[in-house]
Amino acid sequence: MLGRFGGKRQRHFVWLDQLIAAHLESLFLGMQIVNVHPFRVTRDAELEIQELEADDLLLTIEQGVRRRRFGAVVRVTVTPDMPESIRQILLRNLEIDRDDMVELTQPLGGSDLMALYDLDRPDLKYKPFVPFIPEPLRVADRKRMFAAIREQDHLLHRPFDSFDPVPELLEMAARDPRVLAIKTTLYRVGRQSRVVAALLDAAIQGKEVTALVELKARFDEESNIDWARALEAEGVHVVYGLVGMKIHSKVTLIVRRKGSAIRRYVHVGTGNYNSSTAVQYTDLDLLTCDERIAEDASELFNALTGYAEAREYEAFAVSPGGIRQELERKIRREMDHAVAGRPASIVLKTNALTDRGIMRLLFEASQAGVQIDLIVRGVCCLRPGLEGVSDTIRVRSIVGRFLEHHRIYYFANDGDPECLIGSADLMSRNLDRRVEVLTPVFDKTLVSRLRKVLDLYLADNAKAREMHADGTYTRVARTADTPLVDAQAVLLAGSFDTDSLK
Repeated sequence: MLGRFGGKRQRHFVWLDQLIAAHLESLFLGMQIVNVHPFRVTRDAELEIQELEADDLLLTIEQGVRRRRFGAVVRVTVTPDMPESIRQILLRNLEIDRDDMVELTQPLGGSDLMALYDLDRPDLKYKPFVPFIPEPLRVADRKRMFAAIREQDHLLHRPFDSFDPVPELLEMAARDPRVLAIKTTLYRVGRQSRVVAALLDAAIQGKEVTALVELKARFDEESNIDWARALEAEGVHVVYGLVGMKIHSKVTLIVRRKGSAIRRYVHVGTGNYNSSTAVQYTDLDLLTCDERIAEDASELFNALTGYAEAREYEAFAVSPGGIRQELERKIRREMDHAVAGRPASIVLKTNALTDRGIMRLLFEASQAGVQIDLIVRGVCCLRPGLEGVSDTIRVRSIVGRFLEHHRIYYFANDGDPECLIGSADLMSRNLDRRVEVLTPVFDKTLVSRLRKVLDLYLADNAKAREMHADGTYTRVARTADTPLVDAQAVLLAGSFDTDSLK
């Protein structure tokens, strides 16, 4: 609503429920309005799919999405002044328990305020930025792009680095007559997708294209169904995941002829093939021609498409099962270093830490003397600083301009550090009930770069909160003479020296 105040043009906003409440006489003609009390209903969005009994998984999930709006009520929010008599009506008619009714002061739908971000008010928003593209990946010549990956591994750090080289690589592969096949996993790609468009183009060009489309990606089911049908219509081999599991890994394999030889190019990411979230989330993209990773990527797709039984991977750690085993092995190795009197440390950056097995092992590692830093944006069920239990463990959470989304697992390994990146959080569902992939970063220069990134996050005193032994969080303490360190802002600026932060 536009108006003028003091000669200045202004916008005024009103909550829709308040607008309706103010005009109820127009909706209920001839009736006396006695009281008005807003409430908000939250329904269960989980789809219950009997995969073993579904004749057509795509059709079954499509029907489930349509039924979602009629899902069971799981919560009702009401205002404190709502009378008990009205609450009883809601409890009875919505078939909920008293524990499912929550009091909140208005507004009840605070998340709807996100719609205000679309306002044309650049003075109230972050300054726009242009992501960086590394020089070797800036070239338009498709042959040069493949050559750049053959020459060395490349690691893109979104959103500070651009995501564009990833869809550009697929677009070049689609048009390159030497490319024989493209295989990829699609979890959340969005409504407008350069990646899917490239796959469609590759299929039209006669290449063998395989796409593992996860239909059970919550709230993206409709988009993924549409893409799956479009891909199938062009002859793409579409696989709809595995029974009882989500395919959450982010892996692409490009098979290309080079003279008489066959070369394989692999992308492994921590985030989705989604250009929208690529400028909102922090993620990593590894582009490599390493034969160990390429062979594992081939084996992974063979296993997921049903052409071969899963085997032991040389480089990849693959869930279910494999990631847990690899993390446990590396944690125990740090424990051995600590017991032997050698320096031992672990830095784990993840979205969530809830798995009991991993937490118990981290407690053991702490008691063995391993220094452990956990950077956990969301839920963390491990309490640090407990005497005799987790004395050497520190936990921090960073919430800033960009959603912290990448998973980086770093192990000092007595001076020969190792680093894993990938799609898996430290949750039981990721370790045991999803197809997830962690890949080692073999290039020591890139491992050093990742260590500097982790050190920067550990030095953050602007957006970071530290967890205490009682489970509470407080802002990181900073004295007046301590320089302000905002990790995301430093990364956005394009250069940093972690030595100056110590």
